[in-house]
Amino acid sequence: MDTALNSNGFFTRSLDGDLVRQRIRDLESGKVGFYSVGLYPASLAYNCAMQQEEPASLLLAARPGRELLGAFSQEALEGMDPDHVASVERMGSHLQNGQRCPNTLKDLLQRCELVVLSANSNHVEEDLQEACRLRQELGREHVVLACLAGSFSHDHIANESYVLCEKVPNLGFFSGFHRHGALRNPHDSFTANFCHPSALTALLAARMLDRLSPNIQVSPGVHNIEGQYIKAAKNMSSVFAGFGYTYHHDNPGVLPTLLTLLLDQCLDQAATVSMARRNRQRLYNRQPFPLTELGYGVQRIEAALVRGGDMEKVRDHTFAQLTAMVADVRGSMMRPVSGKPTRNFQAGQVLAEHMRAEQRCPQSMEELESWCEDAGLRKGGLEGLKALRYWPQIARKYAIPVHDASMVNLLYMAIYGQSSTKDVAFSVMTESRELSNYCQESVRPTHSRRYADALQNLDQPEAMDLVVNAVIADNARRLIRDDSGLEESEANAEPPAYLKAMNVIENAL
Repeated sequence: MDTALNSNGFFTRSLDGDLVRQRIRDLESGKVGFYSVGLYPASLAYNCAMQQEEPASLLLAARPGRELLGAFSQEALEGMDPDHVASVERMGSHLQNGQRCPNTLKDLLQRCELVVLSANSNHVEEDLQEACRLRQELGREHVVLACLAGSFSHDHIANESYVLCEKVPNLGFFSGFHRHGALRNPHDSFTANFCHPSALTALLAARMLDRLSPNIQVSPGVHNIEGQYIKAAKNMSSVFAGFGYTYHHDNPGVLPTLLTLLLDQCLDQAATVSMARRNRQRLYNRQPFPLTELGYGVQRIEAALVRGGDMEKVRDHTFAQLTAMVADVRGSMMRPVSGKPTRNFQAGQVLAEHMRAEQRCPQSMEELESWCEDAGLRKGGLEGLKALRYWPQIARKYAIPVHDASMVNLLYMAIYGQSSTKDVAFSVMTESRELSNYCQESVRPTHSRRYADALQNLDQPEAMDLVVNAVIADNARRLIRDDSGLEESEANAEPPAYLKAMNVIENAL
């Protein structure tokens, strides 16, 4: 599949200017297709229908056995304009011998220049394999393929989890913020990103998507792997945000800290993933024009961390300039003024309500999913819970630092931990002071917290020794590793819940 997408771009390798010029003209009038459909593509299509009487640039095709508008509730369907619904249905069909026939993936590949595979992680790889096969069979190798799956993929045979765009690096990634029902508001506007490792492909595909509706602004980006990772991390974080808003609605002081940390950790984790990508050098050095021409403020943003006493450049934050990506994370963690929040946010609200009523964490993911189902949330649409299932494998695969993922780690403990661990997680998540302390302390690397503890205990000889000797660079590392006296004195006192949680997480993950 990776080989089949080596040339996932709009152009052949021709140097003939006339052929290239004609191809650019074709793209200007080219169509975009969404396969498998779902809530976001169907809502986007409805938005297009509201803005144009008969949209000509967007085609839809539902997967076999799926209804074109099946992702909507009956209540939502009853609130839609029949003429706009009819227009959406025409986007999902074509005339054949005077009869309306549903579009298929093959139809999209024949008639479109860009096809977005909109299935979730359960089906997207299967759809990608079929799309590659059909594209070659039809001689349409220069139809660009993209996905918008917001969870991690999993190989059940190898028992390995991964970001799909990392496994198939030339696959495009489309991301736009969609709050429940908001795309059906004719006066609201939205931002999105189309990401691809080729700046030229990203630029042209974003233009095609941007033309679909005047209410949807799509910008190009080159960070498809990071974009997909942010989407999956954002979905998990959105569950925690929904929990925080609901459980701590009487304690508003903790919410700004919680939400800021959830956003920052999404970006910091993606930055770590960025450093591991296979095509990192080509991403910056083999583009047809500088990334600043694509809309980035600078070519790349890198952060430095201390490793073993030395400063190393370890994290790329260029993708943080993709405004729509960051807006997606922020928006998914906000309670809207009107309408419903995202489905993952709603799952967090359900979690909070049941934890308050039961005075415990869920016994299992299955119990949490049943709570969500009882609240009218289909578990198949809760990508945040699905991503959380594979979180330990992802954290290990991409070497995500514990202090960059402390909030997701805490949520994971609350659902998958042992009974005693769940008790600790419950205390931290439900007590405002414990949660704010956890937010404050868990973002520090493990070794730096020992200095903070020592400064609070300078009357202890061991603590004073640690601080004094840390000034002497040659001895600092030896003392950090080998200073057991301070640890023994700390062990005598019962640590608060937030420190217990941090200790469990650091040992387990």
